[in-house]
Amino acid sequence: MPRRLIAALVVLHSPIAPPLAASPAEADQARKTWERKSAEWSARLSAAVTPEERQRVAGERPDPTPSLRGVWSAVSRSLDQEWTLDPAAWFLRNAATVVVRNDDGSTTPRFAAEIDSLFKAVDQHHLASAKLMPLCMALAQSRDPRALPMLERIVARNPDKQVRGVASLAVAMALRALGDEPPVMRRRLEHLRTAIIESSDVELEGNTVAAIAEDELHIIRHLSKGRTAPDLSGTDSGGRTRTLSEQKDKVVMLLFWSDSMWEADRTRDIMMETARRFAGRRFMIVGVNHDPVGKLRAFEAEDSFPRGQWMNFSDPQAKLAAEYRVANWPAVFVLDGARTIHYAGGPGSFADLTAEALLAESATATEQ
Repeated sequence: MPRRLIAALVVLHSPIAPPLAASPAEADQARKTWERKSAEWSARLSAAVTPEERQRVAGERPDPTPSLRGVWSAVSRSLDQEWTLDPAAWFLRNAATVVVRNDDGSTTPRFAAEIDSLFKAVDQHHLASAKLMPLCMALAQSRDPRALPMLERIVARNPDKQVRGVASLAVAMALRALGDEPPVMRRRLEHLRTAIIESSDVELEGNTVAAIAEDELHIIRHLSKGRTAPDLSGTDSGGRTRTLSEQKDKVVMLLFWSDSMWEADRTRDIMMETARRFAGRRFMIVGVNHDPVGKLRAFEAEDSFPRGQWMNFSDPQAKLAAEYRVANWPAVFVLDGARTIHYAGGPGSFADLTAEALLAESATATEQ
């Protein structure tokens, strides 16, 4: 028998080595790699002053895809094991920001199949786990329609009182996306009550459940649709004192933003288009900017900046953002001339449609 054939038969009949066991260290290393690159890039972006330099550095934003793939490679082999829940929470939180833009302008999650596998694994193996808290908070921030039902299943089935409390907090946070109608608000309040009773002292990323729940209650009482938005008082990029109430009788799109937020360029493009759309009408974009004041000045000095239609508070310490309980940028509130809140969410078509409706109402009232 020829030697090559013998060698081939030996290979075919040899036992196949099992895949290497997944390692928490692998997932941790991939996560730390991304955090290091992201921190280095943020520092460079903060140091950029001129529009050209800022644009160049912004275009060099590190791609999280390799780190996400590294984390997924580590956890995907052992999704039935509890240790994967913490890195899986990190994966879910960050994978949501990575999308593929389709020809029609819509987006699709790049890691849709992986996220689907993660949801299935939690349903099959971990609904009763005591280590679900980080994943609960990641689900609260997820825009995936499966997140809220999964959180409700955790509340119903998990035997650990503190996990149920954290899951209830996450449900209350996720319910924001369903609007401000009375039945939704009642559900939010019920889940916040459960969270405070069952897990008030639990710490989540430096804050207690009680503190986070208090912020959610503040949002319900003061920052929901139909409420009067709090006035803001601060300084602009030139150090001049400004207030939100200066814009009385105008429709205001209040934008909390930062040059280092995800898709910052796209957000600025959206807002520039919004400014052009409503030019010449009683409308103002009021920004609350989280960048160093020098960077804000450079942005406002650009030729394309719509002066007279967009003013900014300088808020590098996020003190004004804290008054509106904004932790994630961008965030938009659309206010009428009396500062009544009519929309809270992200920038884009829904915010623009709300502003258009308010401007039309104002014009009709003026004519009468």
